[in-house]
Amino acid sequence: MDVTKVRCGSWWLVAASLLLFGCGGDGESSTSATTTTTTPTTTEATTEATTEASETGSDTSEGTSAGPTTEPTTEGETTEDSTSSSTTDPSTSDSEGSTETDDPVADCLVDGHYFPEGAVWYEDVSEWPLDPESDAVITWLNSQGWGTGQMRIDYTIEVLQADEATEFRSFEPTNAFYTPDCDHVEMPVPATGNLEGEEGYECTKDGDCHLIVVHPSSCQLFEMWRANIVDNTFYGGCLAVWEMDRVYGPKGRGEQCTSADAAGYPIAPLLFTADEVAAGNIDHAIRFILPNARIRAGEYVHPATHGTPATSGPPEAPPYGARLRLRADFPLDSLPNEGARTVARAMQQYGILLADGGNIALTAQSDRYTQAKWEGLLGTHDLTSITPGDFEMVDGGERIALTLDCVREP
Repeated sequence: MDVTKVRCGSWWLVAASLLLFGCGGDGESSTSATTTTTTPTTTEATTEATTEASETGSDTSEGTSAGPTTEPTTEGETTEDSTSSSTTDPSTSDSEGSTETDDPVADCLVDGHYFPEGAVWYEDVSEWPLDPESDAVITWLNSQGWGTGQMRIDYTIEVLQADEATEFRSFEPTNAFYTPDCDHVEMPVPATGNLEGEEGYECTKDGDCHLIVVHPSSCQLFEMWRANIVDNTFYGGCLAVWEMDRVYGPKGRGEQCTSADAAGYPIAPLLFTADEVAAGNIDHAIRFILPNARIRAGEYVHPATHGTPATSGPPEAPPYGARLRLRADFPLDSLPNEGARTVARAMQQYGILLADGGNIALTAQSDRYTQAKWEGLLGTHDLTSITPGDFEMVDGGERIALTLDCVREP
């Protein structure tokens, strides 16, 4: 289409040109059919503020990731039930359609999972075959390094819980809202809560300002990029509504469609929490991000359903949707604490999924609303000894050329 969409600060064309930042730090832009209206009142800028995880998991100040980076990109990062430990080839394990459970409400948030058993986020990839390009991709990425030069952890994204009494609010779409990729429907907004990296619902720091709300009674997950509530007026960027009783097929919400993340899959299922780490078990894939210049240009692989023209990496760079697996022979005992080893074991069993553009490699959930706290459990620098060379890329299947022509799935 002839309309340019910028997922990482979609209205910041200047930021999209900065190779040091990705979505939400690395400006990503793309072209696709888009219809938007107004822009948020306090979040417009020519550069996008970035956030960095602190040792305690409080607000951070360095590049993280950006919501739907330029065009339909879902953070398909959707992590499903850990019980679906499939050892089949990822290119054939997902069915083209989707399935629904007999008792949707009963299956919502089972054992903390956002989706039913069988969702790609919960598949055990420890025995999956390597991608034919694994050696080339890992060698190249190892020569470049992670976004900050080391594997770091960001703790600023919140996941809010709504109930039947939570008010549903309509929002005024901004130029960070893309049609047909995004959903223009009312979403629940808890009376008490906050955006990613903010103290409340106003986007004051010019970051990604993700608003993520789980609504178990309707079995829906609401994820919005660039939310901003000012003087009781709700401005919204791309909203992706996910049905939590559904196992999405390889096309997710739609081929070439974005979400609150550039890759087009959900964010919440890929976030690891302080409660999980304290319990010593993470049973899902983990969201990771890279600068645009280290993400392959022009194509993606499932479970991603979207990419962005802002990416400029060579054919040896990992594409959106790439799933990296920490090598089985990585010396876990070399890590500084059990929290770090818990994350490493998850990366060996479930892998990490490339979801967005940005600098801080791994994304954990904020501990503001969790029982366990990050302080003394896992610090942002506790995984810095892990390099790209310690990973391998599992088979991603077909390479899909990026067109940005979103076709939504029923």
